[in-house]
Amino acid sequence: MPELPEVETVRQGLAKWVAGRTIATVEVHHPRAIRRHLPGDVHFAALLAGRTVLDISRRGKYLWLPLDSGDAIIAHLGMSGQLLMQPAAVPDEKHLRVRFTFTDGGPQLRFVDQRTFGGLSVSEGGAELPGEISHIARDPMDPLFDDEAFSARLRGRHTEIKRALLDQSLISGVGNIYADEALWRAKLHGARATDQLSRPGVKRLLGHVREVLSEAIVAGGTSFDELYVNVNGESGYFDRALNAYGREGEPCSRCGTLIRREQFMNRSSFSCPRCQPRPRAAL
Repeated sequence: MPELPEVETVRQGLAKWVAGRTIATVEVHHPRAIRRHLPGDVHFAALLAGRTVLDISRRGKYLWLPLDSGDAIIAHLGMSGQLLMQPAAVPDEKHLRVRFTFTDGGPQLRFVDQRTFGGLSVSEGGAELPGEISHIARDPMDPLFDDEAFSARLRGRHTEIKRALLDQSLISGVGNIYADEALWRAKLHGARATDQLSRPGVKRLLGHVREVLSEAIVAGGTSFDELYVNVNGESGYFDRALNAYGREGEPCSRCGTLIRREQFMNRSSFSCPRCQPRPRAAL
């Protein structure tokens, strides 16, 4: 599932191609794509026709497009959602779900989603911050992210550090891939108890989280298949720089020990047994 770097890459692309343009028409090709917009497709299209997109914003893994009406379009990519800019002459994609045309006759915005786990909706009055996503914490790349408050909340919990990094109500945008990468850089096992971390330790970990996210944004995110692409249909290449995630049985680039894979919350965690020893009293 796309994490902060992938969603930020899409946001940057949309800011270039969509911000400032006025929507002419909206076509909903599959009702599941707007299932979170309970009034349905006719209402969805009517709210958006004639509206100008003011900006492209992001909270964690969610995008929202503030409109001149005071409403906002919320977009969540899910596992396979793509927001693509396409000239009108380009044939429809096999999994096209929603099409936006614009009054300037320029490239269309198409929401394509093979597995239909993602979706779009309109948040009425949600231009500043949609209420539907207001419970999601700020991400560590946000200038208003409060390091001290995060440290206090993290150290006040008795849970595993990786679980905490994936808790979108505590810190948003960090998913399985980038949590493993940050923990590898910090030389911490994901099962380490949060209340055993010192304040300097949390600060170092946050620094590594930001480094990983920043580098991944520059690389356009991580693509393991064709499901994640940017608005121009291009894949990210941060997978070439991964040190832990997906490298089971390969030598650690720091010490040479073979990377291990462990089960974690119905997914996998990757770490170095030597650099990141599992705590003796794991939770």
